[in-house]
Amino acid sequence: MESSEYKTDLAQLVEVNGTERWSVFQRLRELEIPCWCEPNQPLRVYLSNTRATVQFWSVSRQLNASRQELVLWLEQCWQMN
Repeated sequence: MESSEYKTDLAQLVEVNGTERWSVFQRLRELEIPCWCEPNQPLRVYLSNTRATVQFWSVSRQLNASRQELVLWLEQCWQMN
């Protein structure tokens, strides 16, 4: 599906800049979240529902958070059970 086919009035369209965009792109594709990235352009992600939004947040957090923040986050998740 081409990027122009997405209805941006029905969902959030976000952009990811920087060197991490290819890592984010690969992971989002694995999660089957619509996204596209052209050379020298930001990654564009189509977030049409809560599941996709949370998964995008999780992927981007893993790349941007410090190791200590991620450890603390994981420990808090374990304590919730």
